[in-house]
Amino acid sequence: MTNHNLYAALRGGFPADLDCTAIECADTEGAAGVALHYTWRDLDRGSAMIANLFASLDLPVGARVLVHTDKSVEALMLYLAVLRAGLVYVPLNNAYQASELSYFIANAEPALVVCASRDFGWLSKIAFRAGTAHVYTLDDDRRGSLLQRAAHHPDAQTPALRAADDVASIIYTSGTTGRSKGAMLSHGNLLSNAQVLKTLWGWRSEAEGGDVLIHALPLFHVHGLFVASHGALLNGSKMLWFAKFDARAVTARLPDATVFMGVPTLYVRLLAEPTFDARACRNMRLFISGSAPLLADTFRQFSERSGHTILERYGMSETVMLTSNPYAPVSGRLAGTVGFALPGVGLRVNTAHGEPIGDVEVRGPSVFQGYWRMPEKTAEEFTSDGWFKTGDVGQLDAQGRLTLIGRSKDLIISGGYNVYPAEVEGYLNELPGVEESAVIGVPHADFGEAVIALLVPRAGATVDATACIAALKQRIAGFKVPKQAIVVDQLPRNAMGKVQKALLREQYRALFSH
Repeated sequence: MTNHNLYAALRGGFPADLDCTAIECADTEGAAGVALHYTWRDLDRGSAMIANLFASLDLPVGARVLVHTDKSVEALMLYLAVLRAGLVYVPLNNAYQASELSYFIANAEPALVVCASRDFGWLSKIAFRAGTAHVYTLDDDRRGSLLQRAAHHPDAQTPALRAADDVASIIYTSGTTGRSKGAMLSHGNLLSNAQVLKTLWGWRSEAEGGDVLIHALPLFHVHGLFVASHGALLNGSKMLWFAKFDARAVTARLPDATVFMGVPTLYVRLLAEPTFDARACRNMRLFISGSAPLLADTFRQFSERSGHTILERYGMSETVMLTSNPYAPVSGRLAGTVGFALPGVGLRVNTAHGEPIGDVEVRGPSVFQGYWRMPEKTAEEFTSDGWFKTGDVGQLDAQGRLTLIGRSKDLIISGGYNVYPAEVEGYLNELPGVEESAVIGVPHADFGEAVIALLVPRAGATVDATACIAALKQRIAGFKVPKQAIVVDQLPRNAMGKVQKALLREQYRALFSH
């Protein structure tokens, strides 16, 4: 039987010289005052020792390993070790607090939990009460009981035998609306996506000069854990590792790199950094953005400042990556679009009444196995002919390029008319002085829902909300124009930069109740 364990495939991408640098910690110094370096052999040996520790615990088949740690290379080794051991990796945002962890632990029922030492006291109590047998610590300074215990185990290990459809990871959805659901991704889901992106995004082999990835994303999310890490590992490419994003520090290392992946917020911060310019980007090959919508203005400004055109792509926890703007030609990368379906991905927009806008539905090898212990919810999210309902609303052009209009849950029905927030936001963001906007629907006695807009001014600018509404009345249908616009300092976002519209709807739900 062929072993479809994802680690075996990633390990196959390591370079022949295992003693060359795999990861350089760009913002962490070692004892000698120089940046910490990890070789490919270090990754292989370290993950083997942790995997052997897990094997010694005699954990049940399919056991979940829940991880709530800071970003570190050892945390990446832990992920690789879970794959090697044939267990199921469950990463969580390290900002989550006790009440949130109680839900995740009760839902996932992990056999083993790894957390930062500072959280051990309260988190271990939650875990042990829920029946978790083992709780280890792992800190970002290479300390913790996990590494202490693993140090006593052999540094060689054969990856556990796994089928392509065996679950490798459970990724909890970001939870911007309602309780988070655990999306089960298999070894085959993750590998197929990594292999497609390796080809599509032109990852360069060592013989072609090699790529160097700046890794400045968290490890608890699909973007940083799967898209970025898998890309570098599968290609045998060095990573410049940042535990936290710092625009000046990242800019200083751009000349040593060729690939950067970020969420839109990181691109905005780069543009605010005075040292960021075309010279800093002179050796860069590719900038990729995802996880939240990239403003067209950010897209244009970045091109002007850097000489590079950002490649925007689209994916989600349940599917990994689905679409991408083209790697070549660069002229095919258009602001406001997320490109074409990846090879092997089926993409359709389910429209009604002949309208061009509709629900985005997909199928393909990276689409998840279902929601953890939620068979009814899983069934609801698939059409009768097997397509996954992404929950996004979009439009396909004649060439098959997808433009996302918003989330179906964000759709506003005002006076019987459908209003897509992203469309209205696009017009608002073009108005003088407006940095960004969020359009939501709130209860209204006459209209059912009323459209309102939250406006964030540019630095140093003043925004006249009344004038903004007047300007919109000249550009879009009256039913789409916000009944009220409110100027705010900032918009609430989750860890990946997505605006949390559920919080805004709750905050302003009583606006028209008087």
